[in-house]
Amino acid sequence: MTDHAFYKDRWVNIDPDKLATYQHMFQWNPGSKVFYGSADIREGHAVGELGSGPGHTAVEIARWVGDAGKVYTFDINESFVAQTSLNARNAGVEDRIVAQQCDGATVPLSDACLDRFTARNTLIYVDDVEQTLREFKRVLKPGGIAHAIDGDWPMMVVEPLPDSEWTAIVDAASHACRTPNIGRKLHGHFVRAGFTDVAVQLITRPDTEGRLLGMVKNMVGYARASGKLSDDFIEKTAASIDAAVAAKTYLALAPQFVVTARAP
Repeated sequence: MTDHAFYKDRWVNIDPDKLATYQHMFQWNPGSKVFYGSADIREGHAVGELGSGPGHTAVEIARWVGDAGKVYTFDINESFVAQTSLNARNAGVEDRIVAQQCDGATVPLSDACLDRFTARNTLIYVDDVEQTLREFKRVLKPGGIAHAIDGDWPMMVVEPLPDSEWTAIVDAASHACRTPNIGRKLHGHFVRAGFTDVAVQLITRPDTEGRLLGMVKNMVGYARASGKLSDDFIEKTAASIDAAVAAKTYLALAPQFVVTARAP
C-alpha cells in the first residue's frame, strides 16, 4: 500500500483482475460521443486527455484528429499507460498517441502546446481541482478549449431507493473519491482557475437495463466498507435494488455535467 488516500490509492494500485474488467468496462461507446460534441475536436488538433484509463477514448480521439493530429494521454496508473499504448498499436494509431503517467497536479507538457484538453470522470478524484485546471490552461494555446465531464453522486437517482437511503449510501461511500459533488462545482472551479466563456450542459441517459448497475453496487460496497452504516441497512438496500432489477422496475439516473471553457 502507498500513503495515498483511498480515493487515489484505488486507482494507483488496481487488482489485476479489475484491470481486465476496466479494459472491458471502459470500451468506447458510440453513445458517448454526445459528451464530446462541445469539445469541438477537429482534424489536426493536439489534444490532451487526463484520466485516460486503458486508452479507448484516446484511440477514438486519435481517429478524429487524423494523421496531422496528436493525442497526449495521462493516467495515474502505470498499467493503464501501458494498455493505452497497446490499444493504440492494435488500432493502428500508435503514431498519434503519447501515453504518460501523471496524476494531474502537473502536466509534463510545455506551455501553449495543445488545442484541446479533456477529462471524463477524473476531476472527481484529483487532490486540487483548480490546480489541475490551471495546468490545463497553461498547456492550452490561447483560445484553446478545456473540456470536463463529471458526475455528481448526490444528484443520482436509484429507483426504488428513497432519497434518504441513497444520501446515506453516498455519505458513507464518499471516501472513494475526492469530491463526490464535483459536477455542480465545476463551473466555479473553471472560473476561479482563470478560464473564460465557461459553458455548462447537463446530460443524462436513463438506465433501465443495468448499464449503471455496476457503479451503483460499487457505491453500496464502498458504503459497506466504511463501517458507517449497519449491515442490516446495507443488506436491505442491496436487496431492494436486486428486487427492482428482477421486477424490471429498476431505474437509475446519473447526471453528467459537461463543462467547456477557453484559455485566455
